[in-house]
Amino acid sequence: MKVLTVNLGRPTPSAHSDATDGLTGIGKQPSDVPVRVTDPGPKGSGGSGLAGDAVCDLRHHGGTDQAVYAYAREELDAWEKQLGRPLPNGAFGENLTTLGLSVSHARIGERWRIGDELVLEVTSGRIPCRTFAGHLGERGWVKRFTREGATGAYLRVVEPGTIRSGDPVEVVHVPDHDITAALEFRATTTERELLPRLLDAGDALHTETLRAARAYIAKQSPAS
Repeated sequence: MKVLTVNLGRPTPSAHSDATDGLTGIGKQPSDVPVRVTDPGPKGSGGSGLAGDAVCDLRHHGGTDQAVYAYAREELDAWEKQLGRPLPNGAFGENLTTLGLSVSHARIGERWRIGDELVLEVTSGRIPCRTFAGHLGERGWVKRFTREGATGAYLRVVEPGTIRSGDPVEVVHVPDHDITAALEFRATTTERELLPRLLDAGDALHTETLRAARAYIAKQSPAS
């Protein structure tokens, strides 16, 4: 298991960006130098966890629980066959393109050590947005990506470190539950009746998902 490439994006104008300045950092390219990864701070003020990577809409992207986005090369290969076009590493706006790692089916709270220092923890799947659809230029992309459910995974930084393309990945902790990034994605999008199950993942959940699950349960419970 390894990171094939570490991918960084620069601010680029886009007609599909929801950022107030019309910029997006979704178009990411592999870095040929080591990249420092740290906790960027709370969503709304913190951006990407990777030094030199742009997050242009802080309302919806970046922050502690979405510090890093990973996507498996194997899933990009599957999409290439479906779409009939090449998808280079970074094509989905992922920071890490991995090989040999089950990313969409990683469990919430699962921890990966990358290289000698960095430790990341899975928090959620990725919900597709208008910018993602515009970036790919595929008609009906949001619905198609949602239906497929190959979400990749957002991660928070547990231990900061410097990484580079080709670094090995070691899964150092697997939680004792069955809540995966893909299941979390289904629960927060098309199958909200699954939200109560997510609480099995506890505080490892993305903060917004944890709040949504608790609110759903409270709404379903009869008033005492």
